[in-house]
Amino acid sequence: MIDIPELLSSAERPVFSFEFFLPKASSDMDAFVACVRDLKSLGPDFITLTYGAGGTDRERTVEAAGRLQRDTGLATACHLTGIAHTRAEIAAILARLEGFGVRHVVALRGDPPKDGSARPAEERDFAHACDLVRFIRARGGMRMAVAAYPEKHPEAASAQADFDHFLRKAEAGADWAITQLFFDARDYFTFVRRARAAGCKLPIVPGIMPVTGYAQLKRFTGLCGATIPPELDERLAAVQHDAGAVASVGVEWATRQCRLLLEGGAPGIHFYTLNRSRSTTEILSRLRAG
Repeated sequence: MIDIPELLSSAERPVFSFEFFLPKASSDMDAFVACVRDLKSLGPDFITLTYGAGGTDRERTVEAAGRLQRDTGLATACHLTGIAHTRAEIAAILARLEGFGVRHVVALRGDPPKDGSARPAEERDFAHACDLVRFIRARGGMRMAVAAYPEKHPEAASAQADFDHFLRKAEAGADWAITQLFFDARDYFTFVRRARAAGCKLPIVPGIMPVTGYAQLKRFTGLCGATIPPELDERLAAVQHDAGAVASVGVEWATRQCRLLLEGGAPGIHFYTLNRSRSTTEILSRLRAG
């Protein structure tokens, strides 16, 4: 199985990866694995799986990560959030992942669970993502990605405060970073330049979400704080009731973004697939066609 940070640092070609989310129903797992298999034909180098923070979903996430890696042969990085967990619980989850052969995680603070199971702030073992990274690094055995925000985390007091927190995650022992979605390549390059100037050498992979729905885009960007460029917003608004036309605009915009990013030195592209294959397939086909 590949070592993802080593691949990112040494590959002489772009490294492509896909993010998936756990289906809500256990009965949908077979269809989900089939979707991942469909995208495997595109040759991703690795995949990531988002994390169900509460109870059953948490265990299903760990098991799904193991199944994906086993059944597809693709290195799988399992998202892991610390906000609702104790050190003992995180240690147990890591041991379970290792039992399935999973050796990569995406270490995140996470959002407070909707069921209210998050511990009070003053009692949390992992108040910030850097606390989780530090714990996993001290334990050993895992390679870790962390999140980067080219614009700003919506909860951060300022862009500088958010950037400083990113540096703390890097210093705590992260191996590589994956950015939140964004729609202007200049935001990525500005962030990378700041990171390098601050002495951070982590591979920073841009995260790209192909737009497949206008209302969905508005919801996502509202939650994560990403900006929709006026040109993209106008083009999507004009065709928002035509799903095919929205997807077409999304593919065109993302393909242009990816070309700019790769030409500018990005080590690869991480696609937020939303468990769909069509747009990602089209974008990769265009990139590989030149």
